[in-house]
Amino acid sequence: MGMFAVGRKTVPVGLDIGTNLFRAAQLSPGSPKPNLLNYSSIKVPVGAVIEGEIVDVEAAAYALRQLWKTAGFTTKDVIIGLASQRVVVRLVNIPYMNQAELAGAIQFQAQDYIPIPVEEAIIDAQMLHEYLGDNDEKMMEVLLVAAQKDMVNNTVAAVEAAGLKPQTIDLSAFAIVRALLGDDNFFLPEAQEDSEAGTAAAALINISSDLTNIVVVEKGTPRFARVTPLAGNDLTQAIADSLSLSFDEAEELKIKVGLPNLDGSPMVPPEDLGENLKVHIEAAQSIMESQVSHFVAEIRRSLDYYLTQATEIRSITRLVLSGAGAKLNNFAEYIERGLQAKVETGTPLAQVQASQKLPAEQLGNDELSMAVSLGLALRSFQ
Repeated sequence: MGMFAVGRKTVPVGLDIGTNLFRAAQLSPGSPKPNLLNYSSIKVPVGAVIEGEIVDVEAAAYALRQLWKTAGFTTKDVIIGLASQRVVVRLVNIPYMNQAELAGAIQFQAQDYIPIPVEEAIIDAQMLHEYLGDNDEKMMEVLLVAAQKDMVNNTVAAVEAAGLKPQTIDLSAFAIVRALLGDDNFFLPEAQEDSEAGTAAAALINISSDLTNIVVVEKGTPRFARVTPLAGNDLTQAIADSLSLSFDEAEELKIKVGLPNLDGSPMVPPEDLGENLKVHIEAAQSIMESQVSHFVAEIRRSLDYYLTQATEIRSITRLVLSGAGAKLNNFAEYIERGLQAKVETGTPLAQVQASQKLPAEQLGNDELSMAVSLGLALRSFQ
């Protein structure tokens, strides 16, 4: 999609605005895949970003300046990802017009489809396909995106205050599709002879610290995107509240212990887990199980809603997980059991060739968390 262009066209750094961390990835042309020249992240001051939105411009700008200073990126041009519940994505059907006409007309028609007053929104639209409607009228299906102006303006203000040059603002949801699918338009397994072609879709689920992006993809094209605030921090906070632990202690317990094994086999306590936390393992796992059940229910509601709107798709047969939250031990197995669909873990680094100068261990540890920043940077290579 065109999304919200704000500067000149270059090869920008992909910038992921997260609540806990800012992540940035820099690519350059390469063959057969783009080269990952640089990747880095930095902690975000507490309260600077809430649920994907920058609320403290000065604090966010300071963190971005430090990121560029320490990471050594060779350009200040960036493409920024948006992920917030104040971003609306809709599929709409309207009479056919060319892209230039659509850009003007959608500003007047958008109010029929979005809950944001058009004067308070930044709006973009992209035609997905054209078809013949009733009475052989030429129609088209359009992917409509609208974002609150104040949210976008705060993001741009923080980036510019850091001395960076925003070129485009994209949706993190679309970046996730690029990072996990790349050019694979035939994302679903080849149809078997006894299956119904064109009746299945796939879902990409990116779980960060305080937001989860859910994207439904048909033949490589995102057709549904939703952001939910249920995410990794909810598990941590539930542990902290129930067991009277600090957030950092609860986070350590969550990461090192994970969910119980589904086969009922006992878990061997990690050697590097402090004795003060080992006594909480069983209780923490029970709390996480309860929280994950809520998470599964939230995903199911989103996917069921999509299926009720779809005209051809009858099932979602494959789910791909990414984001820091997807690293939780046994998480994929719980999602698979809860949704009765094949679940796999994404491989964003498969879309690029990583420089040998980058620490392989760091990239391996961060790969799932890199989906958004890599996907944003990959936009220049579509």
